[in-house]
Amino acid sequence: MNATSQQQGQGQQQHPNIEGRHDDDAALSEFLASLMDYTPTIPDELVEHYLAKSGFQCPDVRLVRLVAVATQKFIADVATDALQQCKARQSAVIKDKREKQQKDKRLILTMEDLSRALHEHGVNVKHQEYFADSPSAGLDPVSRDE
Repeated sequence: MNATSQQQGQGQQQHPNIEGRHDDDAALSEFLASLMDYTPTIPDELVEHYLAKSGFQCPDVRLVRLVAVATQKFIADVATDALQQCKARQSAVIKDKREKQQKDKRLILTMEDLSRALHEHGVNVKHQEYFADSPSAGLDPVSRDE
């Protein structure tokens, strides 16, 4: 195969790639335009504050809202994982105490559940030794029995 036929072959391979890139650019532009009409759960002012605190300033509201949507997705994923951790932990406790299963069906999210969920997403949480992490911590003895 000579150099000319290699260049033609490469040109044919790049052509579909360019069209795919154009489609991606169009989809990205459409998505960014749709962010102008979207009101995220996390306010723009809060996102702008933390972006500025980290040294990033951008006058484009679409980018701020993109960060807000990504943050919202991250928080939702962590909360879902923490809920799964909580359910798994409490189902292990319920197996030991069958009679209490019908009485108490509340889910109690602990710092341990949240720490495990955050660890799965690459965030390491360290809390102080005095941090209360049991469901009955901070309650008076009378309300602990309820």
